[in-house]
Amino acid sequence: MLSQISKEEYNSYYATYIAKAQTSDIIEGLQESKKEFVDFVNTIPIEKGTYAYEKGKWTISEVLQHIIDTERIFGYRALRFARNDKTSLMGFEQDEFVPYSNSDVYDKEVLIEDFEAVRNSTVSLFKGFTDIMLLRIGEASGSPMSARAVGYIIPGHQKHHLEVIKERYL
Repeated sequence: MLSQISKEEYNSYYATYIAKAQTSDIIEGLQESKKEFVDFVNTIPIEKGTYAYEKGKWTISEVLQHIIDTERIFGYRALRFARNDKTSLMGFEQDEFVPYSNSDVYDKEVLIEDFEAVRNSTVSLFKGFTDIMLLRIGEASGSPMSARAVGYIIPGHQKHHLEVIKERYL
């Protein structure tokens, strides 16, 4: 199904994330990337959680919380789109979330628990979507987006940020 996704289903900004999706099956991709996230976070030394590679950059725990927050927002978008809600959805300022996320207290067990709860909810949500629901398009941040595109963006976004952590933080 990934090879069939149309460029009209998402803003070109998300092309990188969609390309990073691990499989053409949305559910499989969400489940595999869940394991990838948990396994990866478990390898991060506790003292690295509050590390930022440069002044003004997010800490590792802030990046992980950003992945979780973004999935919550995108899951909501997918629900609205699948239910054929034509209300234009606002974007969100990711940098405005960080100061209020309580990510300065790094506890990887809590982050993993939160991530698993969100991902389990996302998997359940997508399991309930029919093919027609997945193809429905709504609008977010002034651009069209299908529920199906969201199903690829979520694991692709996660993969992108885990790659950044590996390259710049560890």
